[in-house]
Amino acid sequence: MHPVVLVLLQVLIVIGLSRLVGLVFRWLNQPLVIGEIVAGIMLGPSLFGWVAPDLAAKLFPTNTIPFLDVLSEVGLIFFMFLIGLELNPKYLKGNLDIAILTSHVSILTPFSLGALLALLLYPLVSNSTVSFTAFALFLGAAMSITAFPVLARIITENNLQSTRLGTLALTCAAVDDVTAWCLLAVAIAVTRTNSMLGALPTIIESIAYIVFMLTVVRWFLQRLAAYYRRTGRLTQLVVAGIYMGVVGSALITEWIGIHLIFGAFLLGAAMPKNAGLVRELAEKTEDFVLIFLLPVFFAYSGLRTEIGLLNRPELWLLCLAVLAVAIAGKYVGTYVAARVSGIEHREASALGWLMNTRGLTELIVLNIGLSLGVITPLLFTMLVIMALVTTFMTSPLLEWTYPKKLIQLDVLEATQETTEPSQIPATPVPTYRILVPVANPTTQKGLVQLAVAIAGNKLQPSIVHPLSLIELEEDYLFQSTPVEAERLINERRSRLDELIASIEPAEMRHLVHPIFRISHDVARETAQLAALDRADLILVGWHRPAFSTNRLGGRVGQILSIAPVDVAVFVNRGQEKLENLLVAYSANFHDDLGLEIALRLLVNNDNSRLTVLQINQQNQPQNDLSYEFRTVMERLPDAVRSRIHIQIVQAPEPIQAVVEMSQNVDLTIAGTSRTWGIERQTLGRYTDELAVQCQSSLLITRRYAQVTSHLASVLGTENTQADEQVSR
Repeated sequence: MHPVVLVLLQVLIVIGLSRLVGLVFRWLNQPLVIGEIVAGIMLGPSLFGWVAPDLAAKLFPTNTIPFLDVLSEVGLIFFMFLIGLELNPKYLKGNLDIAILTSHVSILTPFSLGALLALLLYPLVSNSTVSFTAFALFLGAAMSITAFPVLARIITENNLQSTRLGTLALTCAAVDDVTAWCLLAVAIAVTRTNSMLGALPTIIESIAYIVFMLTVVRWFLQRLAAYYRRTGRLTQLVVAGIYMGVVGSALITEWIGIHLIFGAFLLGAAMPKNAGLVRELAEKTEDFVLIFLLPVFFAYSGLRTEIGLLNRPELWLLCLAVLAVAIAGKYVGTYVAARVSGIEHREASALGWLMNTRGLTELIVLNIGLSLGVITPLLFTMLVIMALVTTFMTSPLLEWTYPKKLIQLDVLEATQETTEPSQIPATPVPTYRILVPVANPTTQKGLVQLAVAIAGNKLQPSIVHPLSLIELEEDYLFQSTPVEAERLINERRSRLDELIASIEPAEMRHLVHPIFRISHDVARETAQLAALDRADLILVGWHRPAFSTNRLGGRVGQILSIAPVDVAVFVNRGQEKLENLLVAYSANFHDDLGLEIALRLLVNNDNSRLTVLQINQQNQPQNDLSYEFRTVMERLPDAVRSRIHIQIVQAPEPIQAVVEMSQNVDLTIAGTSRTWGIERQTLGRYTDELAVQCQSSLLITRRYAQVTSHLASVLGTENTQADEQVSR
């Protein structure tokens, strides 16, 4: 087979497997990039070559490896350009004094421990042609690395970007990144000259080039930013010029004697951080680099990783020693420095685990070391295992140290602190809370308006939380960087503020307090926030799922299934008024929830009227309103009770009877019961029959627990006992 055809086949396999394994790791709440690294290792001698050596030799023969090497080098050049592009000076604005101390201690400690470990490893696993100085420098640099891109995505995913911990971690990682790359450049220079003295000309030339890039080249690039501000777009000619600059800068640093990746990184770092320019350039570059070229790099690294080389217990002990030194050096150094700087225990510990992230950046460093011969394939394998373990452990240890529920509670408390003092009652009164996931503020005004109408402000304080979840499908695209995530949140906040300003009546707008989050799983995040916020109700808008014909499928179905609170699904027909209400009632607790919500709407709007519709089918006993609900209705003021009409009809088809009655109302409410063709567990084969044929807007209610009541803030404290009876 022709080598080019074979390489294309290899690329096909690599991309497919990396995406598949990456999604599995994404499902395990791990960074996508870790799954892609594992996929590369799976294709190498550690798994594929061990399970099917003959087939592996045919698919990945040695004569095609140089092609993969070239593709991976090109991928690394442009990936490092993206890292430099994302290194925003904004990250260096918060707690800079603490960050400088913490980051440098977090480098010095693992670097020193790595140099000491080199005394043990050098006679056992080193290449005899490499000096101890070069070996120790390189091992120390490898121990000191923090993967800024992976750490930034973990911070975004956990919504830490606006917290003190998040900003401090970003600042530390940015300082760490610059310092560690400088150390690595020195290590490479020493390795290539095999002496510290011989590396001095290379180091001096590197410093001169860095100064040139950050002054002359940066001045020229400022003209590019000015051009972009005038035109608002990047032409192909301009992009071609930038890419030529990336390659040219990479070639210069290779000629100086450090490595190709440094030149690309420097150009990205020197690029003006105009938000639009950086975003467009990143979006034009990252898809091909991250989807096509980087998986090739992972596969190339995997072909060089041979876990089978660790074939004796003493070698595994050495591997554990490498892992222990890496973890202890980063975590202890960061934790101690943070505590000395006045950071409290929990945040200092979380910062230590975040800085312990190595990921893809470590893999880049290790491949450079292996290519230069400064580390052997055996040590390379040990360090790859260390990189994977330290990155894999970051998310669970962060969750253990600083759980998401604490992060979310901090943000919720900050949201609630924005409430004006005049709105806070003098005595503690339970607040009725509605959580409203809002995917598109421009089309979901009716959903928020309904939530405000249900909440009301008659007796007890109420809060409506429009929940804006910005979903990131990938975890290391530019969109998932903290700066870009903040931009997306601010953009969504502006749109949601416009929606809130349009709510009528105007005096009800103070009830609305939006929550913004970055999320990878909308349904799970909604359920968690509902539990943390002690929400009484989740009010979600209907949408047609991509892979289901059922309106209660997709994310709506997931929320219905997992949310630990009551849920109502709103199918909006565009009625602006909610004055004529219809409750389809069949004496089950899902319909009870619908009736409770209807009573809230009735009390909050003096012009509304409620019809409770009961259907009697042939040969079936008549369902009546429960004694508890009759007791509640008796406690309602006459002005409210007089607006309730109970209608009992004989009909063989309950759904059609509800559809017919819906012609004369503004809102129809039905519980997830079999009577109305809506089953909670199966979500019903006939759900669409009522949703499609209903002439009014439709609210589908699903009760989570019978002990939850929605009438306390309507009936007041004197009716609490009766309300509790209804709940039971």
